[in-house]
Amino acid sequence: MTTIAILPDNPGSPTTTYLAVAGKMTSSGQSAGQALDALNAQLSEAEAATLVVVQHLRPDRFFTADQQQRLEELMTRWRTARDGNAALPAEEQAELEALIAAELAASAERTKALLEGLVK
Repeated sequence: MTTIAILPDNPGSPTTTYLAVAGKMTSSGQSAGQALDALNAQLSEAEAATLVVVQHLRPDRFFTADQQQRLEELMTRWRTARDGNAALPAEEQAELEALIAAELAASAERTKALLEGLVK
């Protein structure tokens, strides 16, 4: 299964676009849906089953404001590096990937909490 994270490129900006990331593949669009569609076009048949996480930028008990702020900082640095045909330093890339994984885990925990609330 392919995991896709969708993040706002410049949160709060009137010209915010969205970035979809799956491993080393990326795409962008004027909406989360456009970014997702552009990324899906890059996936092979074997990667067609996807789990999509859309970051809403609201802190909660699963992903804190501090984590969100650091993710935003690293995404800004990643975009700057990307635009300059460079890469983040390995330590920052690892931290970025860990934060994306943490947000994915938080999304799963949010879903679990939602389902538990529906069953009660």
